[in-house]
Amino acid sequence: MSNYGYTKKVPMEFDEAIKKVKASLMEQGFGVLTEIDVKATMKQKLGKDIDDYVILGACNPILAAKAIDAEIEIGLLLPCNVIIYKKNGDVFVSAIMPSVAMSFVKNDALADVAKVAEAKLSTSINNLS
Repeated sequence: MSNYGYTKKVPMEFDEAIKKVKASLMEQGFGVLTEIDVKATMKQKLGKDIDDYVILGACNPILAAKAIDAEIEIGLLLPCNVIIYKKNGDVFVSAIMPSVAMSFVKNDALADVAKVAEAKLSTSINNLS
């Protein structure tokens, strides 16, 4: 799909996917700080109808602390976004690849944290069934 996200088509309904993604993220040490219903927002603000689309702002506090210790302004790139969306009747889950998102910072300590976060996010998605 993209070179900056890890995406998987999941065999479940949209609302079930949201619940399972949140649970899977928790198993990997992430909490969901924000949840944005993009479909509802587009309808309310623009009168535009789109397919189901939710953005979750996921944060692993241990990794976030390490990232901030390594690079004080890294909060500009936090939290890690995970999206659940419907396309042509299918449900997809996609997570940002922190190693790509943070690669331009050029900080080896941050790169190490990004790799760990990425592994945890991809595991969260891979565990969905």
